[in-house]
Amino acid sequence: MEMAQPESLSELLNGRRAAIDASWPAVGFLAGWLLFHSVGAGTAGALICALGVVGWRLRRGDKPRAVLIGLLGVCVAALIALRTGKAENFFLLQLLSNGASVLVWAISIVIRRPLLGLIVGAVLGQRTRWRRDPDLLRAYSRASWVWVLQYVVRVAVFLPLYAAEQTGALAAARIVLSWPLVAACLAASWWVIRRTLPAGHPGLRHPRTGEPTGPATPADGPTHPATTDRPA
Repeated sequence: MEMAQPESLSELLNGRRAAIDASWPAVGFLAGWLLFHSVGAGTAGALICALGVVGWRLRRGDKPRAVLIGLLGVCVAALIALRTGKAENFFLLQLLSNGASVLVWAISIVIRRPLLGLIVGAVLGQRTRWRRDPDLLRAYSRASWVWVLQYVVRVAVFLPLYAAEQTGALAAARIVLSWPLVAACLAASWWVIRRTLPAGHPGLRHPRTGEPTGPATPADGPTHPATTDRPA
């Protein structure tokens, strides 16, 4: 039996669009660097592309919060590169954030608060209600490992290129590991969720929250007694 909700993770999270937006500053940096072989030209290209994305999204009526946060990240990366005079440092913030993401996502799974569930729950207005559904908790936990792998892949690619000061290769890797990798991650994690949820489960929008919210946990199983008390 198919799950009730039609949306995929990509549709719910707008993940591909956000990843494409995030790749444009890297395109601008690479263009400026290749044309002028200058840190200033590269950072200028990145900022022009970032401002273009912000203007385009605001014009379309998108929420300014996400695009402004992206612009802030590009500004910080550009400032680091300009202050140090090293073009590869434009990607230092990206490298550090991906390394931190590996730890944060892995820890969230271990403590049974998988970040993927928290993100989707916030988008759907469920808060943490999905945690009272053992099937959803298990599905989000398994699917979150796909996201951990995504960040591990980025660190494994970025770190040696950064150490070798390969600015052009870093920019190219940043582009390739943006929307294509995010699209693959969304598809893979969605596949894991669908494979993990049992047949007949109502889906992400409808967590089964009939379990008690008190001391019992989802692992405790049903709370109704197997036998009933009899009068003395």
